Amino acid sequence: MSKHFELLQQLEKEQTRASAAASEPVVLPPDESMISIGQGQLADKETLRLVQQIFLMQTQAPPRMVVFAGIDHGNGCSRICATVAETLAKNAEGRVCIVEANFRSPGLSGFFGVPNHFGLTEALLRDAPIDTYTTSTGLENLWLLSAGTVAADSPALLSSDHFKFRLDQIRKEFDFVIIDAPPLTPYSDAAVLGQLSDGVVLVIEADATRREAASAVADSLRSVNVPILAAVLNKRTYPIPEKVYSRL
Repeated sequence: MSKHFELLQQLEKEQTRASAAASEPVVLPPDESMISIGQGQLADKETLRLVQQIFLMQTQAPPRMVVFAGIDHGNGCSRICATVAETLAKNAEGRVCIVEANFRSPGLSGFFGVPNHFGLTEALLRDAPIDTYTTSTGLENLWLLSAGTVAADSPALLSSDHFKFRLDQIRKEFDFVIIDAPPLTPYSDAAVLGQLSDGVVLVIEADATRREAASAVADSLRSVNVPILAAVLNKRTYPIPEKVYSRL
């Protein structure tokens, strides 16, 4: 019996135990691709697989502008956006921009260690070229358009004609655009953004997101013709050591 087969058997046993112990796991309809992202080196491999699946291995023209949105607050969407953008910038040819359209709880500027006083809000209220408002993250080929100076009425700017104009400019300026959106359950922002982009990636938190909420969100997006490109199961914990998974 090969070591590979033994590892597979061990994995299947542990997964069966974990499934028996889990309470109502999130199950999306079968047409969505689910990728689990845990921690450590395995998370890096899973993030690369997500990037390859969405952007790099398409037989037709790949999506160029993709919205990432959590089901609820605290699902880890902004961090997923940042790590996906970094991975894409390292593995794809072309310029990548991550757009912080989450005016509800912005945090990407802190992740990248750049100021947030000049960004998307200013771009929607002023007329300078779009690259005036983007900031280099320090990583080659990766720029950030942060939320900027957020005000109470900033979310309403996402429904403006000027926002559509700015998105067109961003498409022309960058090869790939990743948009960090507010969570889908409490807000409609991500659905609006999804209609202006090439599709949405749902971010689901392991052991926290309810199946009913995820299914309702997926149905809502389909009802307004927003493609769901993938689903990410974030913060997954593994029932067996990471090194065993990494050898499969």
